[in-house]
Amino acid sequence: MAKDVICGMYVDENKTPFKAEQEGMKYYFCSSNCLDTFLKPQKEIRNLKYITIFSLTVGTLTAFFEYIYPVSWFGIHNYIWLFFLATSVQFIGGWRFYRGTLDAVRARQANMDSLIAIGTSAAWIYSTIYTFQGILWSQIFPKVTMGGPEVYFTESGLIIGFILLGKYFEHLVKGRASQAIRKLIDLQPKLATVIRNGKEQQIPVEEVKVGDIFIVKPGEKIAVDGVIVEGYSAVDQSMITGESMPVGKKVGDEVIGATINKSGLLKVKAIKVGADTTLSQIVKMVQEAIASRAPMQRLADLVSAYFVPAVIAISILSFLFWYFVIGLPFSLALTILIAVLIIACPCALGIATPSAIMIGAGKGAQNGILIKSGEYLEKAHKLTSIIFDKTGTLTKGEPSVTDVIPIDSTEKDVIELAAVAEKGSEHPLGQAVIKRAKEMKLALREGKSYETVAGKGIRATYQNRTILVGNRMFMKDNNIPTAKFEEQIQKLENEGKTVVIAAYNKKIIGLVAIADTLKDFSKEAVGELKKMGKEVWMITGDNERTAKAIATQIGIDYVMAQVLPQDKADKVKELQKSGAIVATVGDGINDAPMLAQADVGIAVGAGTDVAKETGGIVLIKNDLRDVVTAIDLSRKTVNKMKQNLFWAFFYNISLIPVAAGLLYPFFGILLNPIYAAIAMATSSISVVGNAMLLNRYKPPIEIK
Repeated sequence: MAKDVICGMYVDENKTPFKAEQEGMKYYFCSSNCLDTFLKPQKEIRNLKYITIFSLTVGTLTAFFEYIYPVSWFGIHNYIWLFFLATSVQFIGGWRFYRGTLDAVRARQANMDSLIAIGTSAAWIYSTIYTFQGILWSQIFPKVTMGGPEVYFTESGLIIGFILLGKYFEHLVKGRASQAIRKLIDLQPKLATVIRNGKEQQIPVEEVKVGDIFIVKPGEKIAVDGVIVEGYSAVDQSMITGESMPVGKKVGDEVIGATINKSGLLKVKAIKVGADTTLSQIVKMVQEAIASRAPMQRLADLVSAYFVPAVIAISILSFLFWYFVIGLPFSLALTILIAVLIIACPCALGIATPSAIMIGAGKGAQNGILIKSGEYLEKAHKLTSIIFDKTGTLTKGEPSVTDVIPIDSTEKDVIELAAVAEKGSEHPLGQAVIKRAKEMKLALREGKSYETVAGKGIRATYQNRTILVGNRMFMKDNNIPTAKFEEQIQKLENEGKTVVIAAYNKKIIGLVAIADTLKDFSKEAVGELKKMGKEVWMITGDNERTAKAIATQIGIDYVMAQVLPQDKADKVKELQKSGAIVATVGDGINDAPMLAQADVGIAVGAGTDVAKETGGIVLIKNDLRDVVTAIDLSRKTVNKMKQNLFWAFFYNISLIPVAAGLLYPFFGILLNPIYAAIAMATSSISVVGNAMLLNRYKPPIEIK
């Protein structure tokens, strides 16, 4: 049975879907959009292994009959045995190369399969003609020279065997490269305990519907994305977000499917199921990133498109030169032709960038960074300017009381009386005061005669006296002077805080400063970006004085203030016109136009809304340090791409002259096509192996 648990439907190894488990049989929960990534390749790798073993075994037998036992066997000449053995390898093991060549011909192109098919076919056709020409014309088997270079059945068979061996190891290495994602997928639970008709019952996860209430006991995995309706617990989200510590969850908090409930019993209302869950979206994004082509990869593809026809031309010219000009025997000239075709096969070139992209995207997902395509993975390290949205990105988006300055009163009295007035208010500043009162465990007393004055403040009556909470203008309107507190008010405002004045019985009793507090690590993230040489900007709708005060706190040097949401994309364009390569960082909803306009849009704190984000890179956690990690991972991945491309080009360019006979005039040495096949397979494995070193990637130490 299939070994991959994803999300969407039950399937067996033949990709047949099931709605329920049958007795004595296992079925696994799998998404149809994941099947081709996981189930089909498993079957292909298994088939490739068998064909590789077959090709190498039969290829070795051809060597036995050609070099070790070069006489007739059971009355049949050894060349006939060679023909049958080599033919089976040529058209069973080598069928995939013929199929690839046919596809290339239909597309009016030449590819790496073309080189292998042409090279091995040339060896097989020549050897077949040589063998049957001798048999049919002379009918005297012993007169055919034994063990010489006249036939190349061994070469054609072993070349295919060794190339298939290289491809098999390449697939195995790629499989290990995506192991982090496979482990993530394996976390999907198979069953959920739902409450239906007042009773608990276990059902397959795919049968959970939006709105269902399901129970998660301590130690169990959360079935699907949902919101807690009862209970409190700590949830281990490390497999999704990369956070090492469990996160406290209470009623009203959202939880992610496949994460682990560590302590209390939870009742959760399902809000996303099947292919809409965070886990499914992560798998889908990584798949798309792996399947996408980065600009550097498109360059490699373009080079290959011209490189293959050029190699075919070089091989033919080399053959003609050595045979007609120099006068080498036909068999030796053919050896050169075959060696050039095989040694130049650009397999390593074809996998140089995809292998790095695949592992880079996988490591990103492992660290809670979802990269939507190879283009973004390649582009991120080139960024010169990073624009952060303020509210909800650099700040928490929830105003909080930061300072309370009592005047002829106490902090308790100021907050308690201000809360009486604000109890009837829905304004965010009023809610901040109520929140502080609750934190101080103060009783929220009832007032009377509530009156809200838009843009100024709120009035209420308490114990037959008037409470006023508002700005300077509100106090002035009520004949309460504020001049002697102006210095304190301006000082707080210069720090980017909004000051609310509280008065009781026509006397000011205190100042309450309220601000949208900074997110954890935002200052550290900005500092790291500046160390990397990036220009950091903040964009906000706040007035310039408030914006600059907040920017100063974080360490941001450049500010775009009083920018309306619909104008943010234009500000990004202006920066791009100056030559900057721009990333924008926002919440992915209000900032969608800005994220779309940027060279790289980075959506922060996506949580369970991964599918809705417009950014090219999505950060699951509300941790801006992951912006630094994304850029650093991009740099490391691109370095691997460049290294792989260099070695792939270097290998092809340096060994083609050797295969073409460059050493023959000096040392009398020709490159045996078998060794060319071994070298080609080794180069492919080494390129993927180099990309595999990305699996050791860890975020920069200083921002762990």
